[in-house]
Amino acid sequence: MTIPAPLSPDAPKSRRPVSLRPLAALLPRLRPYAGRLAVCAVCLLVAAAVGLAFPQVVRHLLDAAFQQRDRALLDRIAIGLVLAFALQGAMNFVQVFLLTGTSERVVARLREDVFAHLVRLSPSFYTERRTGELTSRLSADLAVLQTLLGSWVSELSRQSLFLVGGIILLTLTHPRLTTTTLAVVPIVVGSALFFGRRLRRASTGVQDRVAEAMGMADEAFSQIRTVQGFVREGEETRRYHRLLSGVVAAAIARARMRALLFGVVGFVAFAGVVAVLWQGGRLVLEGALTPGALVSFLLYAITVAAAVGSLASLFGSYQEAVGAAQRVFELLAMQPTVAEPRTPTPLAKPVRGALALDHVHFRYAPELVDALADVTFAIAPGEVVALVGPSGAGKTTVASLIPRFWDVTDGRITLDGVDIRELSFADLRGAIGLVPQEPALFSGTVRDNIAYARPDAAERDVLAAARAAHAMEFIERLPDGLDTLVGERGVKLSGGQRQRIALARVFLKNPALVVLDEATSSLDNESERLVEIAMEELLRGRSTLIIAHRLRTVRRADRVLVLDHGRVVESGTHEELVAAGGVYGRLYRAELRD
Repeated sequence: MTIPAPLSPDAPKSRRPVSLRPLAALLPRLRPYAGRLAVCAVCLLVAAAVGLAFPQVVRHLLDAAFQQRDRALLDRIAIGLVLAFALQGAMNFVQVFLLTGTSERVVARLREDVFAHLVRLSPSFYTERRTGELTSRLSADLAVLQTLLGSWVSELSRQSLFLVGGIILLTLTHPRLTTTTLAVVPIVVGSALFFGRRLRRASTGVQDRVAEAMGMADEAFSQIRTVQGFVREGEETRRYHRLLSGVVAAAIARARMRALLFGVVGFVAFAGVVAVLWQGGRLVLEGALTPGALVSFLLYAITVAAAVGSLASLFGSYQEAVGAAQRVFELLAMQPTVAEPRTPTPLAKPVRGALALDHVHFRYAPELVDALADVTFAIAPGEVVALVGPSGAGKTTVASLIPRFWDVTDGRITLDGVDIRELSFADLRGAIGLVPQEPALFSGTVRDNIAYARPDAAERDVLAAARAAHAMEFIERLPDGLDTLVGERGVKLSGGQRQRIALARVFLKNPALVVLDEATSSLDNESERLVEIAMEELLRGRSTLIIAHRLRTVRRADRVLVLDHGRVVESGTHEELVAAGGVYGRLYRAELRD
């Protein structure tokens, strides 16, 4: 059975269609909050109605003061205005409070969904991207969407109501002046469309450059010892400066577009107001319009002009949000190159740990040569098999294929007779204990790192695992014992201590199959001795694949396989292979000389 090869870094990704409309993409996430949003809509309508009624009230107030000279009517109108604005303030408070809270919840859930999706993508995805770029999408891009939900939607709705309501009331007040007012609308809309598209491209460029700068900074921080060890602080700072210069240049280009949009729209909109004021003044002089009617019309004209200008500005903000939304939903559309089966085959319990590679071929990309070619071997339950060979022979590739971090290009791998592609990740990876050359520790406590395999493990089980890994002798000397913080990536611990915590984690997991990927190759002699004692305990009664660079670590193996150029070229015990004088014999003699 042939399985498609993993994607190369330059290969096109398999994606679902990505919506470029943030509101359309976010709509399903807003449905659970439909009740809150309905209340927001009602509050917005009431507040907008008060705002649209204000010019009419001003009209009557002025006419009462200057034409009717009715003091009682003037007082009633003034009190009514105060009460109306109090109502408007209350409606604005409720609407802003509910909408802001809703946007916080929606974006938090979206951020959680993006993170949950990212941690389920295959390791090949992370070979193509910097983690800083992904962090930027989780933070900066989603912050743009949060602004879109928290204020943009509200302002869009408010200004749309002011525009439509203002035009209707303008027409009712004086149709002739309305024509003059609306003459500027096509110019404003055309300007918004022209500059808006360019603003979206400029905004996407800024976001991409920010992500690149964050990726570079994250890489420098994660390799800080190398940076300082080679005295490259100055060069790294200069690299970051160059990237930030690109961010600034892109941001200035975006600011230029935004300024042009605001400047043109603002000028055109308020030039229309001047035209209305001039024409209305002539009508007052001719006696065709009362001063109160002119003022109310002018207020409506200003409302319409401000609404048009605001909508143009909001269109520019929307174009910026489109870029952020596209980047976020692109991540959600990414499909893992290694996927779980839709109907997985259950793995019989207890797991025996019988592993078999059957004519396995593998290549990292279609255009590359096979990293493994026709590899066939089996590990019986409880058997310890060592896999050795020169650098680049494909040993670590085998270790990555067993838990399906990658999928074979051809052939198959079985666990207890079941093709691992038919197993759920929980069954497959739950049955395997991995001990890598560089153990991965998190920045919590020693206890947290050991219990990572079983977060619900009892204290006695964590202690038993630490003792089995011969880790208690240094844990008891730590300032807070199991509660000692290990620092980012375990930086406060030595290599041997980190390795024994990794072994304790596997002890706690209690897997049927253990894969040791050069677990002692980077340790000093004393640390290696302690780790090997712990490994002796770990391997007892378990199926084990030892991937070794130092050949003296494979003496405990029942059988040794020699991998060279992706093929198994020798098989036998340590003594048999030394006597045969082949690849293994040459490697062994070279190690003895060293």
